[in-house]
Amino acid sequence: MEVFNTTGRRKSSVARVYLKPGKGNFTINNRKFEEYFPTGILQTIVKQPLALLAKDGEFDIYVNVNGGGFKGQAEAIRLGISRALVAENEESKPALRKEGFMTRDPREVERKKYGRRKARRRFQFSKR
Repeated sequence: MEVFNTTGRRKSSVARVYLKPGKGNFTINNRKFEEYFPTGILQTIVKQPLALLAKDGEFDIYVNVNGGGFKGQAEAIRLGISRALVAENEESKPALRKEGFMTRDPREVERKKYGRRKARRRFQFSKR
C-alpha cells in the first residue's frame, strides 16, 4: 500500500496532503473534514478533483494545512489532492488540468506601501 504525499499552495496557505487507498476517511489538522469545513461550498471545493474522477470514498486523506483563511486553505487542499491523484495515476492529469485543478493560482495580497492608505489607495486629496 503506497502513500502519495504532495503539497498544495494558495495565497499564504500551505497544505501537505497524504493520500492512500482506503475507506474514504478524510482528516484535516486532526479534525474531521465536516468539522473543519462546516460550509457546503468549501467542502465542494475540496472534493472537486475526487468527484471529477469518481474516486470519492476510495482513498483515506490526511491533510496538514496552515496559513491564510478558509477559502485559501480549501483551494490549497484541492491542488494537493489533484497532485496526489496524478501521482497515483498519471492518466488522470488531462482531465484535472482541463478543469484547472492542476494550476497553482499565483495571486497574493500586494503589500502596503508607505505614504498610502493601502497598497494602491491614496489618502483623500484636500484642495484647501
